[in-house]
Amino acid sequence: MTDELLELALGYVYSAALHAAARFGVADHLVGGPRTADDLAGKLGADGPHLYRLLRFLATKGVFREDDGGRFHLTPLAEPLRTDAERSLRDYITVRGEPPFWASAGHLHDAVRTGTTAFEELYGVPFYDHVAAEPEFGRAFNSSMAAFSEALSNDIAEVCVFPGASDVVDVGGGRGGLLRAVLRRNPQLTGTLFDLENVVAGHVLDTPDLTGRWSAVAGDFFASVPPGADIYLLKHVLASWPDEQCLRILRTCREAMPAHGRLLTVNAMIPAGNEPHPGKTIDMLMMTVLNGRGRTRAEYEELLTAAGFTVTGFLEPSPHASVVEAVPAGRALRE
Repeated sequence: MTDELLELALGYVYSAALHAAARFGVADHLVGGPRTADDLAGKLGADGPHLYRLLRFLATKGVFREDDGGRFHLTPLAEPLRTDAERSLRDYITVRGEPPFWASAGHLHDAVRTGTTAFEELYGVPFYDHVAAEPEFGRAFNSSMAAFSEALSNDIAEVCVFPGASDVVDVGGGRGGLLRAVLRRNPQLTGTLFDLENVVAGHVLDTPDLTGRWSAVAGDFFASVPPGADIYLLKHVLASWPDEQCLRILRTCREAMPAHGRLLTVNAMIPAGNEPHPGKTIDMLMMTVLNGRGRTRAEYEELLTAAGFTVTGFLEPSPHASVVEAVPAGRALRE
């Protein structure tokens, strides 16, 4: 039990090692077969003995594997570290090791003591203001979110159905990974990607199979969203904000939505009990970096009700992505 507690106390060392391996691109150089640390070091611009110690350490968690000849192999756990992996997480892991995240986590004690957000205390501005003001970090962050989103978008699009719908708006949709997946699975739909200007500028919708079926619109979802659509999507948006701002976003969507419209919100839901869950991890990230919070299903449903919606459905394609469906209040009774 003491060893387990000590391991938890040094958990940040594993995070640092994983971040370093992602930055070096170790997995990309193991695609062709196993290599020694010295061989890798020459290609990566690293010190051989130090790189060996790093990879040996990660191998204790199944990230890479050392054989009897001192060569390191790719493992299933390390595959997503490849840049060209189908569901690559290299960008996501790399950015989460950068100072805005790393330093904020180091001030978790202060956040809990004061009830504030560590990032804002350190940097003096909200996180998304920093993203907009620092173009290089902003591009890296947006790319990392697109990578994470890509791993979930197909799962979400597969379980969501759109009977009778012809138009969908992805509110705060980033680069459009979810919208792209939805449009590909539903050829009857057209879609609008809606996010800040610097975000939608890097959209991924301009592909031959989607020609003529999409638009990208820049704006602020606290002020307004494109009106009149059949479906509105909010994926991993509400967890980034406190209740008051969530209500503003939801009410803006409600005002734009026709009477027959539907809203699909996607978030990790915090379950009861003591078991690990992505929603609980994300909640710590929200506490340190963003002024948001993870929520239970009941808490999300309470927000939707307060914003003028009636919850009509629930799906859970992934622990990272539970889908709550809602319609304008009163419509469920009329139907």
